[in-house]
Amino acid sequence: QVQLVESGGGSVQAGGSLRLSCAASGLTFSSYTMGWFRRAPGKEREFVAAISWSGISTYYADSVKGRFTISRDNAKNTVSLQMTSLKSEDTAIYYCAAGGLPGALSSVFLDRAYGSWGQGTQVTVSS
Repeated sequence: QVQLVESGGGSVQAGGSLRLSCAASGLTFSSYTMGWFRRAPGKEREFVAAISWSGISTYYADSVKGRFTISRDNAKNTVSLQMTSLKSEDTAIYYCAAGGLPGALSSVFLDRAYGSWGQGTQVTVSS
């Protein structure tokens, strides 16, 4: 059974930084694309960032490009999201997700491509 557990959320002022982490178990972590999504109040869940199984390729939503960095440690079965220059519009619940199948995904940007999800961690940015 796949388990994804997020940590690192919290409250921060605009312009600040946070680092989210996701610990994975129950899968061959190094074989899976990993992603981060978020759901803001009153909005649908949206793609934030993804990283290929090897860590070589990374993908970002335009809204976070240049401010967020996704990384992974295949030895520790973790994926992280370093968030800097945070804005009030980054306020959301952030979810870690593992690809539905090993290897590359047909589209890393679509939530239906992911098969396992964490329970989420709240990020609140005050202006």
